[in-house]
Amino acid sequence: MSNWKIKVSLFLNYFVFAILLNSVGTVILQVQANYGVSESSASILEAFKDLSIAVVSFLVASYITRIGYKNSMLIALGFIASVCLLMPSLGSFAMTKVLFAATGTGFALIKVSVYATIGIVTKDKKEHASFMNFIESFFMIGILTGYFIFSAFVQDGQPQSTEWLKVYYLLAGISIVAFLLLLSTTLDESSVRTTESKPFLEDFKEMVKLALAPLVLVFIASAFIYVLIEQSIMSWLPTFNSKVLNLPTTLSIQMASILAASTAVGRFTAGIVLRKIHWFLVLIICLAAAGVLVLVAIPLAQVSDGRVITGWGNAPLGAFVFPLIGLFIAPIYPAINSVILSTLPPRQHGPMSGLIVIFSALGGTTGSIITGNIFESYGGETAFYFSLVPMGILIICLFFFNRIQKKSEAKIEFSAKGGH
Repeated sequence: MSNWKIKVSLFLNYFVFAILLNSVGTVILQVQANYGVSESSASILEAFKDLSIAVVSFLVASYITRIGYKNSMLIALGFIASVCLLMPSLGSFAMTKVLFAATGTGFALIKVSVYATIGIVTKDKKEHASFMNFIESFFMIGILTGYFIFSAFVQDGQPQSTEWLKVYYLLAGISIVAFLLLLSTTLDESSVRTTESKPFLEDFKEMVKLALAPLVLVFIASAFIYVLIEQSIMSWLPTFNSKVLNLPTTLSIQMASILAASTAVGRFTAGIVLRKIHWFLVLIICLAAAGVLVLVAIPLAQVSDGRVITGWGNAPLGAFVFPLIGLFIAPIYPAINSVILSTLPPRQHGPMSGLIVIFSALGGTTGSIITGNIFESYGGETAFYFSLVPMGILIICLFFFNRIQKKSEAKIEFSAKGGH
């Protein structure tokens, strides 16, 4: 088996979907100018992306081995390439909704298949962990690259221009290359292929039963609120840069890349720190630091000396400082996911992963819609100040999550020692 071809294809799959998934902030900014859409209306794009991820992930979890990982990835790549090719000629707010629904659907197939395929193309746990880290790092590279790719197609001073839609021809091209590369490669799925799967209702009942456990309930609340915070900032940062900091459109999009970069650095650093310091202490310090940064950065956005901003060199300090919040919020999501999965028995990892995807998607949608409405009614500064509220709630949730998780671990240890 040509593993290098599969691996390159997996990188390309994640790369193109990273760009599409995280372009929602850029597109929210553009549809307001192109189609006269309000902030609250534009915020619905997050729902088309996230809810399709949640629904499709849940539906395909049991059946994807029957379809095949390679076939699932080919379907996703072919589907998204077709939609991207249609986007420039059918450009409208309705078509934009279709695009993000297609992106969410495709990513659900890609994510499940990629994660499963890694187990097939790697030899041992060390190689698996290494390749998984490379894949996730490449996802962040895709996000970073996406800001600059989109900004290259946006025309400053021409808000009604639809030239930016031509970026989808490029994204379709990348998808087609990934499709052909995967199509030309053999992937031996005999070790995981099955013609049987549990009935849909059984899967649903298992997930509901798991979700009602106190530990999982508090985790779900924590994950939901975290993604609400992250997506409300990530999706609205380009609009904040443009409408509050008065940056040119291309620069507004480019400088949003600082958030993706700081998030990548935050997760890498946390991976080292969490080996030595308990996760709860690290996350509480991170949330406190994020809150302080909001209080420091937003006032900087209100300071304007009337200068015409032309590029990175004379951009206001607030444009650099606020996106650094990624350094502090980045470790939270991977850490709590790791804690919940390592606490539960392996047989519950499948349904737990489904719950993580579903409630993360719901949190992202909720965050974007709330922020969009506050942005429209009270302005960008108030919208980003609002992030302090879910941060405070998340600290409370993490306190209970840590407390219940310790009790669960104690029970497991007691049972393992033969206690009654």
